[in-house]
Amino acid sequence: NKEAARYFHSVLHSPAGQAGVAYLLGKRKLSKATVTRFGLGMAPEGWDKLITAMAAKGYDKSDLLDVGLVVKSKEGRVYDRFRNRVMFPIIDLRGDVIGFGGRVLDDSTPKYLNSPDTPVYNKSRNVFALNIAKKSRAGRVILTEGYMDTISLHQAGFDGAVASLGTSLTEEHANILAKYTDQVVLTYDGDEAGQNATRRAIPMLEKTGIQVKVLRMQGAKDPDEFLKKYGADRFS
Repeated sequence: NKEAARYFHSVLHSPAGQAGVAYLLGKRKLSKATVTRFGLGMAPEGWDKLITAMAAKGYDKSDLLDVGLVVKSKEGRVYDRFRNRVMFPIIDLRGDVIGFGGRVLDDSTPKYLNSPDTPVYNKSRNVFALNIAKKSRAGRVILTEGYMDTISLHQAGFDGAVASLGTSLTEEHANILAKYTDQVVLTYDGDEAGQNATRRAIPMLEKTGIQVKVLRMQGAKDPDEFLKKYGADRFS
């Protein structure tokens, strides 16, 4: 996984990564420092680019299958899981890359594709960016709905931001957060799905003894949009 993350990061800095750069630095207004800090990358177009790159490092297809980096078709053909996507490495509390989230750059679906559960990765037992947020001195965790909200908040100086991974909050997530903080601010999207997720999350977090606050954002659907429109001071 670490080697794959290095590969995706190198693609972003190559001609094949231009669309990813346009998305992350252009559309999403991330700085180069933020891209480096979170190890963001780009999975290139093509069915076996990662397979080829990893083979050069001594990994065969069965290794890649074990960690969910490739998919096996019914006919037995093995191909890259992530293609033409901006890549978000998922890093555990020890600092190891354990999985990935990939976002499309066009209108294809699914918009976000995440690593499946593997021997090293379980989405309900890991929290995105907690490896950084656990060192925060803010005294609270800001819980967001996704990678971009979390990364935008970190870039704006809110280093306690985290996201639950590709799934709504679980009791395991709540228990993990309780080890590192006693206050969580929920900043889920303002749409119906986000509000429902907020209502589900509150009792789970409170059960662990965490004090829960809900942030109401006027004039923006999520923290990323709010920061772009109004800036960090107003968010604060």
